[in-house]
Amino acid sequence: MKPAMTKPEFVRSGVLIAVLCIMMMHSALAEIPLAERRSGYDLLSRQTRAMQDDDTANPGMLWVLDGEVLWRAKAGTAEKVCADCHGDARESMKGIAARYPAFDPARGRPVNLEQRINICRSEQQKAPPLAYESKDLLSLTAYVARQSRGMPIEGAADERLKSFVDAGRALFTRRQGQLNLTCAQCHDDNWSQKLAGNSLTQAHPTGYPLYRLEWQMVGSLQRRLRNCLIGMRAEPYAYGSPEYVALETYLMWRARGLPVETPAVRP
Repeated sequence: MKPAMTKPEFVRSGVLIAVLCIMMMHSALAEIPLAERRSGYDLLSRQTRAMQDDDTANPGMLWVLDGEVLWRAKAGTAEKVCADCHGDARESMKGIAARYPAFDPARGRPVNLEQRINICRSEQQKAPPLAYESKDLLSLTAYVARQSRGMPIEGAADERLKSFVDAGRALFTRRQGQLNLTCAQCHDDNWSQKLAGNSLTQAHPTGYPLYRLEWQMVGSLQRRLRNCLIGMRAEPYAYGSPEYVALETYLMWRARGLPVETPAVRP
């Protein structure tokens, strides 16, 4: 399922072209040293930080609460709830989001957290998979990831993920689209600079699914990657594609040691 680009997303991507073209002229493609890596939280305004920090003011918590209901709801012909296998998510899911994407031996590749939830639905609950960016999938993912908040990202510690980290790095540093840009030109070479009024981050996925003020809703990391590709005038991949999962695996690797923030709030 590939949601259509909304008008604000289209307009926003259009006004970024001139700035992105300037960035294209100044690129050293230098990966940020591990000791200098910072969450996008550090670049937020005081007001947005306060919104994220207060669970009663953080809009993303509405999705977390919906996910808690879904955790206990029967699904599929098996009429099983997530808790039947996993018990209390506050204990069993602690640290899970810090380790995803994780290598799936049966599939011979990494799966992200959304894909793992759908695998459980299909194989254990005998229920149809939830659509990417659907409210239910975002809510369940946010609820599961919330249990890891504050824990350090492990970042592809499994040796079987090395080739996928390398594939994600290759995508991150490859020129793409009509603007001939790389992800690294913004997020390695120009982080902390302003783009359309917002600070460019180092692209660490510490808080997904997160609430974006621009979207007025929670969205996944793959939705954010898709937005970036559209801004570069590149063809976005399909949700759940190997390319997106490889990028996620690499981004989590480079964010290793940073704390999980889900549900984060971003501009």
